[in-house]
Amino acid sequence: MPSPRLLLLFPLLVSLTGCHNENSTRIDYAVGERVPVGALTYTVVETSWQTQLGEGFKIRSPERRFLLVTLSVTNGGGNDVSIPLLELEGPGGQTYRELPDGEGVSNWFGLLRTISPAQTQQGRILFDVSLTSYKLRLTNGDLAGEKIAWVQLPLRMDTDTQVQAPIPGSAVK
Repeated sequence: MPSPRLLLLFPLLVSLTGCHNENSTRIDYAVGERVPVGALTYTVVETSWQTQLGEGFKIRSPERRFLLVTLSVTNGGGNDVSIPLLELEGPGGQTYRELPDGEGVSNWFGLLRTISPAQTQQGRILFDVSLTSYKLRLTNGDLAGEKIAWVQLPLRMDTDTQVQAPIPGSAVK
């Protein structure tokens, strides 16, 4: 017969092994990674910061800065899925909803976005936020059984191409 100590430790050992699940759901991802959220698979392709959108007489200026997020979404399920407006979370926990107006954004993802089974849609979404790092909140689009994942969007400033300025006193060729 097992000792009483062993009988007391057995439930503890069983509960500890249950805490480590090899198939546990991962919820934090990086830009470029495939992010499965329910039947949907998202990929954040790239991010870019803009101080204005549009051209000519149709210039659009932000309150802070425009953050453009290019993403791809594939529906691997058997039903149509509607994707709601997405949100960013800032370092202090504040949230920012995607702007519902894509004027001046090339390849805008759109406001009404329903993805059919086996369909992939790619486009850009737009935020007006301060210049810092964020987390993009992705959802499966099911309000009853919502699943979420986060993509880390580190602050990355695009560098402009350097133009070689002539050195004073040198001949221009």
